[in-house]
Amino acid sequence: MQSKGDYVKAVDGVDFHIKKGEILGIVGESGCGKSILVNTLLFLHAPTQGRVLFDGIEMFNLKKEKLRESRRNVQIVFQDPFWSLNPRMLVKDIIGEPLKVHSKLSSDKYLETVEDLAEMVGLPRESVYLYPHEFSGGQRQRIAIARALSVHPKLVVLDEPTSAIDVMLQSQILNLLNELKIKLKLTYIIISHDLGVVNYMANNIIVMYLGKIVEYGPANQVFNNPKHPYTKALFNAIPSMATQSVKDLTSIEGEVPSAINPPDGCRFNPRCEHCMDICRIQCPTMQEVDGRQVACFLYQHSGDESKVASKSQL
Repeated sequence: MQSKGDYVKAVDGVDFHIKKGEILGIVGESGCGKSILVNTLLFLHAPTQGRVLFDGIEMFNLKKEKLRESRRNVQIVFQDPFWSLNPRMLVKDIIGEPLKVHSKLSSDKYLETVEDLAEMVGLPRESVYLYPHEFSGGQRQRIAIARALSVHPKLVVLDEPTSAIDVMLQSQILNLLNELKIKLKLTYIIISHDLGVVNYMANNIIVMYLGKIVEYGPANQVFNNPKHPYTKALFNAIPSMATQSVKDLTSIEGEVPSAINPPDGCRFNPRCEHCMDICRIQCPTMQEVDGRQVACFLYQHSGDESKVASKSQL
């Protein structure tokens, strides 16, 4: 039972921007705050502090009706097409559901638009008169993509877009997403535990740990030369083409601390092999390191480190 006043600060001090046409990847272990962050970006979860700006407009200052209208600009492709599609609805109603909310179309125009969307994602036009169970996993994901694109959004959140489909179909879905991005001038945020997918898709990447950003920068730099100890440990735990056996993989020691009672100082310090005295009492700020931002005292000025470290030993 929680005592009065207990709360979880699921996302703390997260600050980033995404440019039009960019693909931003967000990675981290379960519980790092990705879901809360996504719900905030979808304008579903108002932040207790801070701001969410879209096209220069502070979204949560908008009146209820204006906020509802703005939601059409940000859509999501959910993780599991097997559970995110209503099995009792025809595909024409699944794809067209956002149209009914945000657009006023005649019956004929509605059906034509839905068929056009199905064709755009590689499905036959007549397939919109079928039910979800009549499609494969890859086809269901195409339906989910068509649904997200039905109201012409500017930003699309891709939540584990390939996790529920087999490896042979993953590349087809990723290629489709890239083609649609160029054709429709879209911006993507991709969230995935599959670092290979993020590396393939993203221009920039955010690495989160227990509600905070620990590393943020160009994807090729972060993947090829990670700086933060958590980023290194996360990447070393994932098999790659260079992995010859299980012995080549390393796991991150310890458990993720409770978000209700996070550790003092750097939140990764109980699991970090490079932990110093300062890491236990002070939270590191983001510093520019080799073209990316890193929150780690390994890259702070040594003078500051020794000053705080000596204080902790008193």
